[in-house]
Amino acid sequence: MQTEAKQLLLDFIHQMIPNMQVSSESLRLIADKFEVHNLSRHEFLLKEGKISGYYYLAEGFLRAFTFDSEGNEITTGFYGSGHVVFEASSFFLHRPSTESIQAIHDCKGFYTNFEQLNGLFHNVPAFREFGRAVLVKEFVRYKEQTLAMINKSAEARYADFMESNREIFQYAQLKHIASFLGITDTSLSRIRRDFAKK
Repeated sequence: MQTEAKQLLLDFIHQMIPNMQVSSESLRLIADKFEVHNLSRHEFLLKEGKISGYYYLAEGFLRAFTFDSEGNEITTGFYGSGHVVFEASSFFLHRPSTESIQAIHDCKGFYTNFEQLNGLFHNVPAFREFGRAVLVKEFVRYKEQTLAMINKSAEARYADFMESNREIFQYAQLKHIASFLGITDTSLSRIRRDFAKK
């Protein structure tokens, strides 16, 4: 059963490196280093103060959040199916995370730790290429998100979010979406009303 389930992970790896041939032996090595790890709604993948692992989310939705200097909860990211989820500074530097990551819908996925992942990077060339592709994709996503908070209006950020994360609205609380977009709940409600009229 685990082998069948892990096919989702292996399919994802193939999608990220479509032009690279991966041997059946390499695929077996990769699959062996990941454990099937499912989450129920509200369950934590990572809690603040803990060391992050590395998670491929095959199905479901996760939310990352932290707290500002005044103790307000701020959503820092949403993740849907087909994403790799980890807190980079905690994972790579082995230090306690300042973020928490929680399921906002039941999740199915695959989990590994730094040691196992590092072993794959050193021993499986195809996985090195996969890891590079994931890091590039996530860095670009993070950079675009950071710049959008500076050079895009709230309306433009909402439009972008709707285009790439429409399903999130079925599971996330509006206050969490508002904090992710850097606006108040009231502003989000106004923007949603304006968009509904268009």
